[in-house]
Amino acid sequence: MTDLPYRPFADDAAIRRIGEGLLARTLPRADWTHEAHLAATLWLVRERPDIDVDSSISTIISRYNESVGGVNDDSQGYHDTITRAFVAGIRLHLRGRPADEPLVEAVNALLASPPGRRDWPLGFYSRTLLFSVAARREFVAPDLAPLPAV
Repeated sequence: MTDLPYRPFADDAAIRRIGEGLLARTLPRADWTHEAHLAATLWLVRERPDIDVDSSISTIISRYNESVGGVNDDSQGYHDTITRAFVAGIRLHLRGRPADEPLVEAVNALLASPPGRRDWPLGFYSRTLLFSVAARREFVAPDLAPLPAV
């Protein structure tokens, strides 16, 4: 058991299983944690250049949610602004990492860093704006500070 505020991944294969399960819509719902969201997205950005994360991430996650019985509506399921904020954080994180670094090291370092924290988007957004229906449905610009440009 770990005392860390996040659950680290054991190896590259565990991360690829999450990413591939997301794409194939075969990942068990219980495995779709905060850490899994970040790991899958980092894997997509770094190892799947055939997928345009910016134009596809909403469809990928929304369809996955529906495949496991979830609903994407005004109060649950896919949240566009939170997702896109974390994509910006992942890109910022990767910018400072060696390209040949093992995937597990890049992901676990992300989880241990500020952009890996569950509350990281609240450094850019007020709680009211971030958790609004508008922000869930589509990306809204931050109201406290700009997201990092990468």
